[in-house]
Amino acid sequence: MSAGPGPLNEGTELNVEATENRDVLEELGVALRAAEGTGATAPVALRVTEQFGLADAFLIVTGSVERNVQAISDAVEDALNEAGVRTVRREGRESGRWVLLDFGDLIVHVFHAEERDFYQLERLWQDCPLIELEPLRGTAGGALSAAG
Repeated sequence: MSAGPGPLNEGTELNVEATENRDVLEELGVALRAAEGTGATAPVALRVTEQFGLADAFLIVTGSVERNVQAISDAVEDALNEAGVRTVRREGRESGRWVLLDFGDLIVHVFHAEERDFYQLERLWQDCPLIELEPLRGTAGGALSAAG
């Protein structure tokens, strides 16, 4: 099975072909900055377009304790909503063990460390190309651009 285009590696430029959707890269940058700003660790982003079909990218992050998982998920949802991205579905916030935030083209998984070790989504989706996160951390302002 072909993995498609490789991960982002164009310095600080966003490689549109890496996800087939520039908006999802911008959304991913907003989500990443919100998650890391609330203490999320071990972020991994995967391009799942070909393998999943219902979304373009997954962002997987870890929180240290249940309250941290909840705070991370709240921060990500608030940041994306403020940027004009609608939440399609939210699951698992009450338990604080695994929160799934569905924004359509982007799905964010916020795990407690034990759940992340148990479910190992990265292994399950190992055929999906990684999206390099460093360029997304530097995206100015965190605002989504309507222009492509």
